[in-house]
Amino acid sequence: MADVNIHSLKALAVFKTLYEVGTASQAARTLGITQSGVSRSLAQLERNLGMQLFLREKNRLIVTPEARELYDEILRLMGNIEELRHSVLALKEFGTSRLRIAAIPGLSFGFVPRLVAALLEENRRFSISLDMMSSHEVQLAVESSHADIGFVTLPVASRLLQVESWLTTRALCLLPAGHPLSQREVIDVADLRDQHLVISNQPSISTNPLLELTTRHNIQIAGKTEANIGTIAALVANHVGLTVMNPITARDQLSHRDGVVMRPFTPTMEFSFGLVYRDDWKRAKVLDFIRERGRGLLADYAGGAGCSVNYPMSPGTGFEGA
Repeated sequence: MADVNIHSLKALAVFKTLYEVGTASQAARTLGITQSGVSRSLAQLERNLGMQLFLREKNRLIVTPEARELYDEILRLMGNIEELRHSVLALKEFGTSRLRIAAIPGLSFGFVPRLVAALLEENRRFSISLDMMSSHEVQLAVESSHADIGFVTLPVASRLLQVESWLTTRALCLLPAGHPLSQREVIDVADLRDQHLVISNQPSISTNPLLELTTRHNIQIAGKTEANIGTIAALVANHVGLTVMNPITARDQLSHRDGVVMRPFTPTMEFSFGLVYRDDWKRAKVLDFIRERGRGLLADYAGGAGCSVNYPMSPGTGFEGA
């Protein structure tokens, strides 16, 4: 078996340059060594590896198939070394070189992606994965270490997780522009009588707060369209019906869309969101960064109607209401 040590690594660097430039004289000039030094290094490498890397024909060097494969392996090695360098930088800055995030759909259309973008602004080689799933699935993913941190709908009860309350929102009613109800300052649940509602896909009425509310107030609706939460705003814009949702999701989905108006909704429907992570993550520097950037984003959302914010703070400092 070939012996790979610091000297052979230096010889591999000489070989790589020689492979790329094609002549020993050019390789010597590129590396700042003598041409005889290039030749000795190549000869030593060939003896060490037990294979011929170049055929010598007069003043020409002809690359062998073994040399082509070795060159490809060197490129892969260099890529791994560069990746390791960036990982070390990320470890130094954030305490980890990768972050697996699980998030509920309501925060996955703008809020969490903005946090991801902020992380990558600091280090483009930081490795991040983002999965969108239900709040219960987020909790299970973080508890089982399939995700490092999670954004959930509160409340959450878990003996395995740290839970931080980040924000509480009051639901808004979304209506197509020009709808008769859009002239009102506030939409009441009674106004939904005989209206077609657009709601998120849910397994039962008990898990949809809007249908729960209309049932509790004996409001007969004309019908309902169930859809993925990512398409609800588009359905409203296309006059399919009305909906009631948290303003975070609404603002993220409507930032580039016309044809939808938002109105306060009564009685108040609140949605609370927070961050969860395991005990072994509570001192991670990346959490401090996420809290800091999250503070700025939440302040922006709080500037709109229907939001109150529990600004994320470091563990042990409590939370400061907006």
